[in-house]
Amino acid sequence: MTAYTERLAAGPRARGIGSRIAASFLYTLGLPMLLLVVWGLVATRSTSRFFPGPLTIFDAFVQTWVGPAFVEDVLPSLYRLGLGITASIVVGIAAGTVIGLVQWLRELLEPLLEFFRAIPPPVLIPVVMLLLGITDTMKVVVIVSGAIWPILLNTIEGVRATDSVMKETADSFQITWWERLWFLVLPAASPRIMAGVRQGLSVALILMVISEMFASSAGLGYRIAYFQRNYLIAEMWSGILLLGLVGVFLAVVFGLVERRVLRWYHGIREVNRA
Repeated sequence: MTAYTERLAAGPRARGIGSRIAASFLYTLGLPMLLLVVWGLVATRSTSRFFPGPLTIFDAFVQTWVGPAFVEDVLPSLYRLGLGITASIVVGIAAGTVIGLVQWLRELLEPLLEFFRAIPPPVLIPVVMLLLGITDTMKVVVIVSGAIWPILLNTIEGVRATDSVMKETADSFQITWWERLWFLVLPAASPRIMAGVRQGLSVALILMVISEMFASSAGLGYRIAYFQRNYLIAEMWSGILLLGLVGVFLAVVFGLVERRVLRWYHGIREVNRA
């Protein structure tokens, strides 16, 4: 009888979980599907060759990117993007932590940081090109020159905002400098650091494309510009679609990492809501 009662109680819970999954799936794909339908209807009535339909773009996507172009253009772009993001995260968090902890260094560097942060990264591409040449290193440096700033500045602010009571408690227990950094400062600053990383990912993707449009002979950005110059409109749209898919992939990966890193933070928010 007890087992039967448990099955009856588990039934509504299972249905509730299933309905939530279905609702989440609907919210995720509902609007994109609706936009595709609207796009297809408008494209069928449009006479402009610059506005192809979704099926035409999908066909161009398969013919363009499923093959040698993926190896020759997409994989090198993703490799440079990964290097740029990794370097931005490592350097941004390391430098931001040091600057945030040392007050005199922060006051000394603040005007310089604000100056370089205000310079649009694409403006630096000709300078970096002259210094490093048209190489993969140049493209990675361009990515880092823009993606590092949100991470660096958010890390500085996060480290500065560490709770003073927690610092005094660490002093009273005579916690070592390394333990204080690893178990107090970085966890306290992690919400702002992750917010900076999220912004840095978007900037890195943009700069990856821009850096490949300057005097390059390969890469996703170069290929999209090549299609545009040669009026290969469907192929150009397929490249933009691929960029969007790369952005979605980065967002999904970041979301998984963020939930792992900020598990304690989200737990505290859930407790406060309750």
